[in-house]
Amino acid sequence: MDETAEDVPVIDLSKAPGAGEAWDRPAAVIALWMLAETVLVSNPLQISSSLRVRVLRAFGADIGEGVIMRPRIRVKFPWKLRIGDRSWIGEGVWFHNQDRIEVGDDVVLSQEAFLTTGSHRVRTDMGLITRPVVIEDGAWITTRCVVLGGTRVGRSALAKPMTVVKGHVPPGAVVSGPDCSVVGRRFERSARSDS
Repeated sequence: MDETAEDVPVIDLSKAPGAGEAWDRPAAVIALWMLAETVLVSNPLQISSSLRVRVLRAFGADIGEGVIMRPRIRVKFPWKLRIGDRSWIGEGVWFHNQDRIEVGDDVVLSQEAFLTTGSHRVRTDMGLITRPVVIEDGAWITTRCVVLGGTRVGRSALAKPMTVVKGHVPPGAVVSGPDCSVVGRRFERSARSDS
């Protein structure tokens, strides 16, 4: 028997659980962070990268030495963000971190990459589900990639532009496309040993 449109259920979003569950801070801190983010972090002007770093640290982000942060960066909850030494964060990168995001040393997150730790139970009540993201040392997430919750990007892996990065990306792999397929190796091994 064929289903009609009326037979397909609709979830009442006014009853969806999860609002505010990921905050981990009082509403006043959230409001103050939103103001600081708007004025000093996501500001499109070429203000100081070190100022962005200082503001994020003041709100609990763990940011290493020598990190470069370009304009228009967005961070949902700085107290759930760790960035290692010498990493480059490109213009318009969005850390939608309702859970932990850990970025290693010497990582590049290119323009408009979107890292999200949150999703929803889509078949039941739209309740919030969060899973951390880990990007290991030396990885490069190129422009306009989407990194989904529960992802671990291996050491020196590279995601080509507009890849949906998910699951476990092996160290040194090059991944591409909506299915995050391994399409090559970032660094070719030498044919002879240097030992």
